[in-house]
Amino acid sequence: MPGARGPRRPGRGLTALLCVVTAAGLYGCSGSGPPDPPPTPTRAPTTAPAGVSPFTGLPARIGPVLAVKVDNVAAARPQTGLGAADLVYVEQVEGGVTRLLAVYSSRLPDSVGPVRSARESDISLLRPFGRPALAYSGAQTKLNPLLDAASLDLVTESNAPGAFRRSPDRPAPHNLYLRPERALAAAPDASDAAPVGLRFGAAPAGGTATAEETVRFPAARYTFTWSGADRGWHVTLDGRAMTATDTGRLAPATVVVQRVTVRPSEFRDVTGAVSPYTETTGSGTATVLRDGRAYEARWSRPDPAGGTAFTTPDGSPLGFARGQVWFVLAPR
Repeated sequence: MPGARGPRRPGRGLTALLCVVTAAGLYGCSGSGPPDPPPTPTRAPTTAPAGVSPFTGLPARIGPVLAVKVDNVAAARPQTGLGAADLVYVEQVEGGVTRLLAVYSSRLPDSVGPVRSARESDISLLRPFGRPALAYSGAQTKLNPLLDAASLDLVTESNAPGAFRRSPDRPAPHNLYLRPERALAAAPDASDAAPVGLRFGAAPAGGTATAEETVRFPAARYTFTWSGADRGWHVTLDGRAMTATDTGRLAPATVVVQRVTVRPSEFRDVTGAVSPYTETTGSGTATVLRDGRAYEARWSRPDPAGGTAFTTPDGSPLGFARGQVWFVLAPR
């Protein structure tokens, strides 16, 4: 069951504001999108209704943001805790496979994992969240200074050993799990959830009736199948249904296939393979899946510290279905 929230910590808002301002001077846009801009620039919303999650559009108590890097190879599945996430990002890593970045605020499961290592792309991807807590298993040595300098409240086995546990049921490295409540206790400066550009509400006009959508990475294949009974998109990876050990079949209410530039970074993993860098600043096209229909869209994030706006091709704001959202950061 999701964990209960503790009392609000004093001074978090001021700390997060200072960190965001500082981070704006540390990191710039790592790349640009396609040359054609959105038809009508649309600002991401900066406020959300009181008592409503800016990440899901559902009633929620606003709490600190916790991001967790989650393993996604066959040996790591089924994962734990993914069903409770507000947002899930699918990122390409070495070898063309994928890894997940799960974002929590509305509710916390008892456990999340398996937890794996961070990548350079996570720094830019998380900037719009202010100063979130980031839980991960580690990072290559050359990346650590960038993580330390970023606007992130880092949570690892080194600085918060009580927030992690090793499962005897799986071999390493697929056996590291996070205790979210303890992770946030170790990250007292984590900022509260605030708008990152998402809008929730009625579906736009048009769209195409869609029962299934497949997205391919170099070495991974995702299929999203509409389930009217679950009011969500069942997730299948490489032909196998994705489930969570605590909540069952994964079925996000909205799936955003966001087409982005994936380029080589300056970093390599322990085998010498070049780590991909996923560019989420700029603009481009997307397909938004909701309510059994597919909508062509544009995405725009001109400010590296700002949220991402999603619009219809004519520039009108595109509302998501209320509930969990998956962003599949697919190579163009």
